Amino acid sequence: MIEDLVAQIETRFAELAAQMSDPEVIADRDRYTDVARAYRQLEPAAQLAVEWRRACDDAAGAEEIIAESGEDAEMRELMRSARERIEELEEEIRLAMLERDPNDSKNVIVEVQGGAGGDEAGIWAGDVYRMLTRYAERRGFSTEPIEIGEGKYTLAIKGDGAYSVFKFEGGTHRVQRVPVTESQGRIHTSTATVAVLPEAEDVDVQIDSQDLQIDVYRSSGPGGQSVNTTDSAVRITHKPSGIVVSMQDEKSQLQNREKAMRVLRARLYERALAEQQAELAADRRSQVGTGDRAEKIRTYNYGERRVTDHRIKLTTYNLDQVLAGELDEFTDALTADERRRRLAAQAAA
Repeated sequence: MIEDLVAQIETRFAELAAQMSDPEVIADRDRYTDVARAYRQLEPAAQLAVEWRRACDDAAGAEEIIAESGEDAEMRELMRSARERIEELEEEIRLAMLERDPNDSKNVIVEVQGGAGGDEAGIWAGDVYRMLTRYAERRGFSTEPIEIGEGKYTLAIKGDGAYSVFKFEGGTHRVQRVPVTESQGRIHTSTATVAVLPEAEDVDVQIDSQDLQIDVYRSSGPGGQSVNTTDSAVRITHKPSGIVVSMQDEKSQLQNREKAMRVLRARLYERALAEQQAELAADRRSQVGTGDRAEKIRTYNYGERRVTDHRIKLTTYNLDQVLAGELDEFTDALTADERRRRLAAQAAA
């Protein structure tokens, strides 16, 4: 079975490589982009396939020498280590070939807002927002602030694979620290909630204009000379779902409307996905990254400089680096855990 899978990987990878140098494909920008994306996605599995072939050759060569010359400690050790590596590679290849979440390549809209803890929760929400912004920039994604308010932040993160990275940040982030406003040095626990929404295109979500109630009003926050002088703020209500999106950061009513529609489209898309997933699995809370956002996913303890991800029981003592956007260790561990769960589910099916 693994031999067939390796052969399929090799054949498909060779086809994609040939297409990338085909003048007809190169001339078609959309087609070339799709081929290049497929090539990048398959490349890790193709590299593992090369290594698997090499390990199989090493094991077969050592076995042949032992059969011809008799006892040979060095060859036996080579054969043993090659066979161990073959077993490891077979699992890695199966993991690499798991079907990707169709949303993984999408841009995302991230919403951060203060949860429990009063004013401190709002301050912590700003810290989480900056952490995620820095992480996005470190990973080479582009960021676009959509809404910045008291205790509430909305950010668009753009780039191939943005959702595959940030989907693990959705949930409740808990902090344990002494607030600046605390005069007696007592540790305070507060939370910020993070919603990570794959950004939907028009083709993903069809919105009937008849289902929208659009209200305009005067901005009440930062926004330059237009604040309190023009009706630039926009509130869009999607009547069938009851979802309400308000936007007032921009001076232009049109710009606020466009931003509000982007957020509304993402929320509707996420709702449709949640309904679909609920039908496919009775207990989605056991799935990594798809659980109830009210659940605590990570704790940041300032006293011990400790960060703990409760989903995978991973603890590090590099709080300053994490808050500076160094979240790769958590993302890598959560990605590996998700793949193992999916592989186990696939094997049990």
